[in-house]
Amino acid sequence: MKLKVYLSGEIHTDWRQEIMTGAADLDVSFSSPVTDHAASDDCGVAIMGPEDQKFWHDHKGAKLNAMRTRKGIEDADVVVVRFGEKYKQWNAAFDAGYAAALGKSLIVLHGSDHQHALKEVDAAALAVAERPEQVVEMLRYILS
Repeated sequence: MKLKVYLSGEIHTDWRQEIMTGAADLDVSFSSPVTDHAASDDCGVAIMGPEDQKFWHDHKGAKLNAMRTRKGIEDADVVVVRFGEKYKQWNAAFDAGYAAALGKSLIVLHGSDHQHALKEVDAAALAVAERPEQVVEMLRYILS
């Protein structure tokens, strides 16, 4: 059984690579959003043309990224959403909610210092992990 896993959320650390490396021996395919922050922010204007107002610049990029994200989440068997130590990651919370609404198997990944702030997100997940290697072991268990 091949497992399709979508890795969503925080883009400022190498957690995705840690999971992919740890799961290299598993029958898993991974997908994710664009993790180059500038490329993600500017994709709309790069393709559809410049905008004078930052709102419309962001709007174009957000909608184009939403199409990519929806496809990735909809096609996934398991969705992993990582909340990092820095920044308010509203998009990650949105992705977790979307995955939960679709009935996807959801793993939430964050440090213990975010337990209270993410209690509702955690409640929607089927598993909560604090480290990428725990996610790898979860995938290993699912496939064994």
